Amino acid sequence: MLPTCLPCDKQLLVLLHSFVMATLAILNADIVGCTRCPRLVTYREAVAQNKKRQYREWSYWGKPIPGFGDPLARLYVLGLAPAAHGGNRTGRIFTGDRSGDWLYEALHRFGFANQATSTHVSDGLVLTDCYIGATVRCAPPVNKPTLEEFAACRPFVLGELRALQRVRAVVALGKIAFDHYLRSSHELGLDLPRPRPKFGHGITYDLPWGVTLIASYHPSQQNTFTGKLTRPMFHRIFIEATRCLSSSRPNDIGL
Repeated sequence: MLPTCLPCDKQLLVLLHSFVMATLAILNADIVGCTRCPRLVTYREAVAQNKKRQYREWSYWGKPIPGFGDPLARLYVLGLAPAAHGGNRTGRIFTGDRSGDWLYEALHRFGFANQATSTHVSDGLVLTDCYIGATVRCAPPVNKPTLEEFAACRPFVLGELRALQRVRAVVALGKIAFDHYLRSSHELGLDLPRPRPKFGHGITYDLPWGVTLIASYHPSQQNTFTGKLTRPMFHRIFIEATRCLSSSRPNDIGL
């Protein structure tokens, strides 16, 4: 039973939190148990057996990676896929690789995470007002999912977008995530603007359904080692996300 002393809007947030938690728990169980893509199943399990020497003491996760974050999130971050020795090892999205180092440092800097690092599922990391998903939930060979594998995973993105009812800003990490967010929105029955938004780092779009879409280069080593993406460039993405959310009432009930 809800405490009667809570104002009506706070009661509704408590109820919403419980509902979304239950919905995401069912969704994440479906994600972890997924075996739709034989190529990805074979690869992720082989990587879990043939470990990198530096991780030989680890028991690899070796399964699809569920989403991670706050059920009342107003910020949704969408990436590409887990790294073979990152999320596929640790069991948490964007965890155990350099891309994750960049992402969680930025989330911590701008108040979405309680710490700047993400190393394993029991490290105490908590996200506030932010939820992270991926277009593909298994580590793909050479980091390149097929079109069929993207399609097989899209229901998981759709499920997160349906469940996360408070999202007001989406950060798409890379053109693939950007395009897949728009495609997923269209599949949910939302009318895309015309002309259709085009990807470009730092470009924002205020979409008709009340969400601001923010495009960012992916913080992969290919981009960060070459200087295509610098930390100031990446931080500006989250400055923009924070600005977009500033007019929306924060989660102030301690959930």
